Amino acid sequence: MEGIIRRNVVVPVGNRERTSGILVVPGKASRRTAIIVAHGAGNDMNTPLIVSFSEGLAMAGYPTLRFNFLYKEHGKKAPDRQEMLVETWQSVYRFAVEAIGADTDSWVAAGKSLGGRIASEMVSDGLLPVDRLIFLGYPLHPFDNKEKLRDTHLRRIEIPMLFFAGTRDPLCDMEKLDGVLRQLQAPRDLYTIDGGDHSFHVPKKTGMQDAEIFRQIITKALEWLSSSAS
Repeated sequence: MEGIIRRNVVVPVGNRERTSGILVVPGKASRRTAIIVAHGAGNDMNTPLIVSFSEGLAMAGYPTLRFNFLYKEHGKKAPDRQEMLVETWQSVYRFAVEAIGADTDSWVAAGKSLGGRIASEMVSDGLLPVDRLIFLGYPLHPFDNKEKLRDTHLRRIEIPMLFFAGTRDPLCDMEKLDGVLRQLQAPRDLYTIDGGDHSFHVPKKTGMQDAEIFRQIITKALEWLSSSAS
């Protein structure tokens, strides 16, 4: 995309590890809100949704930093244990603050599935000092058990949250999600992708391509970033 500047970065994680990230900043004046974007369990920072989302926000003036969790950095399929996922998120946040913090007043943590869930758990535990959360497909429950909800920690969150959800997502039943959102105390918004699955792919019969869906997500995120700013 024109109008943005990309920079490959290396983020130290702990004493011995490091992971890759891509810092994308507007080519002209930047907004004073920066966004860190984490990928989901089965993809990495270069999956089309993550790239489109990050660069679309940067085109609108928001500096973004997307990154790999260590297991993807090392070419593994199984996600890292919880402690390492948390440590990686914290390391990336600290790196971002050092890299662009002088020009930033507020921070947003965004994540696809696993990446967003870990960020939200960290926020609820006081381990990630961001001001807002964006979920690109929240994994509310396992594929085969709609009653095993991952929602308890969401009730402890006090910052604004934006949920993107596909109506065919096997990991996020819409009726269950609606019930969870009604119980939250924090400001929350929901944008649904009609016919979308966990990655927002829609049936071919709709005639809609992924790029169009991604543009809808970016447009809604930009509206929400503007309206939810403190």
